[in-house]
Amino acid sequence: MAPLPFSNHQRMSLPWLSSVIWILFSISQLCAGLQLDLDDPDSIKAATRQITYDMMKYYDGNVTGRVPGNLPDPYYWWQCGAMFGSLLDYYYYTGDDQYNDLITQGMLHQVGPNDDYMTPNQTKTTGNDDQGFWALSALSAAEQAFPNPPEDRPQWLALAQAVFNTQALRWDTQFCGGGLRWQVFTLNVGYDYKNTISNGVFFNIAARLAKYTGNQTYADWAERVYDWTVDVGFIQDFHFFDGAHTTLNCNDTNRVQWTYNAGVYMLGAANMYNFTDGSEKWKARLDGIFNQTSMFYSPNVPNVMFEQACEPYGTCDTDNFSFKAYLARWMAATTKVAPYMYDQVMEKIRPSAAAAALQCSGGESGTLCGMKWTDGAKWDGTTGVGQQMSALEIMQSLLVSRVAAPVTQDAGGISKGDPSAGSSGTFDPTAPQGTIQQKDRVGAGILTTLILVSGIGSAWWMIS
Repeated sequence: MAPLPFSNHQRMSLPWLSSVIWILFSISQLCAGLQLDLDDPDSIKAATRQITYDMMKYYDGNVTGRVPGNLPDPYYWWQCGAMFGSLLDYYYYTGDDQYNDLITQGMLHQVGPNDDYMTPNQTKTTGNDDQGFWALSALSAAEQAFPNPPEDRPQWLALAQAVFNTQALRWDTQFCGGGLRWQVFTLNVGYDYKNTISNGVFFNIAARLAKYTGNQTYADWAERVYDWTVDVGFIQDFHFFDGAHTTLNCNDTNRVQWTYNAGVYMLGAANMYNFTDGSEKWKARLDGIFNQTSMFYSPNVPNVMFEQACEPYGTCDTDNFSFKAYLARWMAATTKVAPYMYDQVMEKIRPSAAAAALQCSGGESGTLCGMKWTDGAKWDGTTGVGQQMSALEIMQSLLVSRVAAPVTQDAGGISKGDPSAGSSGTFDPTAPQGTIQQKDRVGAGILTTLILVSGIGSAWWMIS
């Protein structure tokens, strides 16, 4: 921060006042936000421990009478799966296992009757991306050698494979030449939309399964999904646009750009780079994706991440608050499978982590995290799971060089797989999926209106 605008005369005549002001300023900076030394693992672990503690105050799935693996309103089901991903990373980076039983309980409770994260009580809003986020967390558990579930329960790797298999069956060539739809069931608003995040999550799962298992089939699917995303126009010069409608054969691309779309493809590309022994094609793609993420760093506060589609305008919603968490998570993970990326990734992680720590200065505790890291210690007045996740992921990413690389099936992996998991059931997208309440109909009408009028769109309806 620049010195207060005293004239030279004022500085000379009131030296004591200048000194008092600077002392007070220094004290305020010391007291504002979480204390974080970017180079001290103990400091990083202390800060992330506090952030995680504050985040878990929102979770009531471990309370008698509540449902494990669910967050209360206004959070949708997918975000709890994503939150478990952050908790898995927390254990991976810090070794603090106090939430491990809670992770296992919640992730197993939501697997559904066919062990594929198709949970009957969530079908009114089940998107391919929603289901996929749970698979991403299960895959992280396998890669990080997280303790296995009991033998009579589905295993982490098998859960990820089950989701992959169910989504491969939904690959739709009738419209837009391929791709996954956003929503799974025909009655859901958004069934007529193919979006980048649903396909990006599928791509990410396929690429990581290829690396973990060594199975070429997964790699072939990863190639297919990436190529389709380019061909349909959702990736242009490594800009990732939101999606388009099947009713217009995907000729109405919504050009809004979110951090997590770039992130999900970045880690997928990094795993394909690794799987192909450093092929030039995948290196060029990985480099291109990373370089274009420069748009997600503030022009006013260098190398500090921001959600450029909504953050400057104060229009971010509950989902959007969490998106930076995934870019941070997947950037850090990229360095473990494409180590040449480490220095350039950390050039972004470190300033963003320092800024995020300052922004964790809200609430009665003075430690709740806001979203606007570019505001420094001036708390932006927002709180929530997404803000906590984002701060947690960016800060614990500082420890990425201190943890082991992801394991594989042949090198340290302990999770049991099932290549046929999820493929034995039948899928009917037209099947009745419970009663739609009036509040859902109202929300659906609003969302439909937004979709129809959004040329460049704010895409509020991204992954609800």
